[in-house]
Amino acid sequence: MLKNNILGFNRDPKDTKVVVAMSGGVDSSVTAGLLVEEGFDVIGITLQLYDYGMAIQKKGACCAGSDINDAREVANQLNIPHYVLDYESKFRDQVIDDFADEYIAGKTPIPCVRCNQTVKFTDLFKMAKDLNADALATGHYVQRVVGKNGIELHRGVDPEKDQSYFLFATTKDQLEYLRFPLGSLNKIETRKIAERLNLKVKNKPDSQDICFVPNGKYSDVVRRLRPGSIEPGNITYLDGSILGRHNGIIDYTIGQRRGLGIGGVSDLEEERLYVVDINVQDNEVIVGPKEALNVDEILLKEMNWVNNSFPSDKKILVKLRNTGKLILAEMNKIDDRVTLYPTNPVEGVSPGQAAVIYDANDENNVLGGGWIVSTASKLLKKYNLSSSAA
Repeated sequence: MLKNNILGFNRDPKDTKVVVAMSGGVDSSVTAGLLVEEGFDVIGITLQLYDYGMAIQKKGACCAGSDINDAREVANQLNIPHYVLDYESKFRDQVIDDFADEYIAGKTPIPCVRCNQTVKFTDLFKMAKDLNADALATGHYVQRVVGKNGIELHRGVDPEKDQSYFLFATTKDQLEYLRFPLGSLNKIETRKIAERLNLKVKNKPDSQDICFVPNGKYSDVVRRLRPGSIEPGNITYLDGSILGRHNGIIDYTIGQRRGLGIGGVSDLEEERLYVVDINVQDNEVIVGPKEALNVDEILLKEMNWVNNSFPSDKKILVKLRNTGKLILAEMNKIDDRVTLYPTNPVEGVSPGQAAVIYDANDENNVLGGGWIVSTASKLLKKYNLSSSAA
């Protein structure tokens, strides 16, 4: 009697067809290499998402021209079929344009989540199923676990590389089909496997930048995409007093302390001021003391629950940025939105980012998450303000 193979199928690996999403990086290349080594019927697919100017030459920018060539060469090295699908148009519509519009609306977007949600985990799924594949495998550092109530999405074992924050929008149906062979590994182990398999990309650096922002200057991209929509305005204190002028709200993010450009304010005073709100309607950047950043209320929209149901326990753990810690909070659901009340106030939470919710009884279990609409702190409430970009 056959035992389940490493992907959980009760059949010989050679009878299990797997599509691997290959970005040209080390992680996805090792994913393909491991599955080939185990004897699976592997097909590599790379999405051409962005191929513009400097991004083509930028190492560590996923899915640009040089990375596609790396994916192709690794596929040739592994002797597997490899296809490149042109999704530049959809990527621009669903991810790049959304990124620009969010910044103009005073938000701090996370395009990598949008890309997974609207491109990679939709079109790649369709292609994999059109190829009659049994599963789609990616190089993400997360785990797919069979729990008592079905398939669960868990954090990767390596806390430094865990990518569950970026995959909170994964649906139950998608999770049934997905596999994550690297979820139980740390990055050092992945690099060692790349070395052992002598993969062409074994020494390639990890991706750091957003792929279509190769120089890391988000505002430059927004200005290029939306040249007529950025106007100068006032920088004001919480009480409405004008402290200076700005050249566009896209140059500012919640929690920013340096480079505020406040004329007529001493260096000492400026050091103590932070961006605490962005008023899009009046085109104002509002600054105040650090205390105003101590958020105790967070409103979420576009909720996704991995198991398709709202958790029964209102006490949850939440991560408000990829590199942030899990914090204890209570949540309250009204219609299709959720309000979070952190046990202790948290700093620098920005509309447009994601709040990812984990099980308070099992901090590895991702329950779901949503997009931050607005936040509030005691000091902002005192001035009848809330950090909002709804």
